[in-house]
Amino acid sequence: MGIEKIISEISSFVWGYPLLFILIGGGSYLLIKSRFIPFKYFFHSIDIVRGKFNDKNSDGEITHFQALTTALSATVGMGNIAGVAVAISIGGPGAIFWMWISGIIGMSTKFFTSSLAIMYRGKDSSGNIQGGPMYFIVNGLGKKWLPMAIFFSFCGMIGALPVFNVNQLTQAINDIVLIPGGIEISLFTNSIIGLVLILLTSVVILGGLKRISRVSAKLVPIMVGIYIIMVLLILLINFDKLPDYIYLIFYDAFHADYYKGESAIGGILGALIILGIRRGAFSNEAGIGMAPMAHGAAKTNNPIKEGLVAMLGPAIDTLLICTMTALAILVTDAWKSDADGVSLTATAFDSSFPVFGNYILLICVSVFSISSLFSYSYYGTKCLSFIAGDENKKKYNYIYIVSIMLGATASLSMMINLIDTFFALMAIPTMVATLILAPKVITELKKYEIKK
Repeated sequence: MGIEKIISEISSFVWGYPLLFILIGGGSYLLIKSRFIPFKYFFHSIDIVRGKFNDKNSDGEITHFQALTTALSATVGMGNIAGVAVAISIGGPGAIFWMWISGIIGMSTKFFTSSLAIMYRGKDSSGNIQGGPMYFIVNGLGKKWLPMAIFFSFCGMIGALPVFNVNQLTQAINDIVLIPGGIEISLFTNSIIGLVLILLTSVVILGGLKRISRVSAKLVPIMVGIYIIMVLLILLINFDKLPDYIYLIFYDAFHADYYKGESAIGGILGALIILGIRRGAFSNEAGIGMAPMAHGAAKTNNPIKEGLVAMLGPAIDTLLICTMTALAILVTDAWKSDADGVSLTATAFDSSFPVFGNYILLICVSVFSISSLFSYSYYGTKCLSFIAGDENKKKYNYIYIVSIMLGATASLSMMINLIDTFFALMAIPTMVATLILAPKVITELKKYEIKK
């Protein structure tokens, strides 16, 4: 059995019904436990992001807006372009419905995990204030839970590797630029792409969080805006097909007529549900535990404020951008082709804009991927810092840089299964700690309501 097959088997095993129960069942519990209050304050959370309630004297490194854009630069990316395409190519239109479920429940999960990241901030070995699951596990549950925090941090170092983003950016460059230009794709050409990405990433990540947050704050709104405009144009061009495909998403979610993968417990429908939740979790990262590391660095002493800001992430990421990508792939009939990953989305763009569509998508993909590279490096250094001390955290960057070359030269299935596996393993300690500490967040939420 080859390494690729082993990784695939492990990924399928960890993404079974127990994990689905923790993510969706646990997230639903949090949603009900909070009496849907986070959604009640949806527009209030937008005001917080705008800086309306900033406190200059609060602890932290970055603003609410920078924390959100740093987190979004990791989640709003290839998961929205290639991740959605993977979901449709395997599961058909019905997979999108289950991604929506993941996004809706994920809003509540993000609220709780990011609130806890502020409530139980700790200090690293250099005395710097830090936040994230590893800190709220130890500070919220006690020192006896340290092994679980270390387990999360170890899995986080691997889960933060940029191999999927690099893999799909390489595939996009090959399909859109090199192959049409008559250049034969080889290990050499992929390695050249990897080297260029290594140089670009190294310049930014060695500058630390503040540089990452500044770059992300500029790139994320621009890349989201361009991508949304292009997809809206595709939907307008194919407007007559839109109602039928929206109906098909709901119908197929419970029939799984187009599912092409292996069945699971619960048959093909059960496998489709797992696929949708899995791709949704990859896209919005709710319950996995990475985003709380960025939100834990926000300049605020009010945990509820940051939880409300974090709640916007899955709404923007999964409910808006993933949905638009999915509809573009469906209405152009690109989903009926043999393409997969980012190539499927490229087919949708090319069919609507034959001359320049692919090149616009390549620009979006490049910005999405490169900005994701910046944020994930920050998450990995925080995980290593927790395990080995702040003085050693920059050593992670060398592992990170080497992995860029791996992502550029390996297969899509190996890369996505590798990251899926460690995302699943990260979710276990994150969700267990969050469910135990949820009453603490509810207490703070009630206090916040009274003050508001």
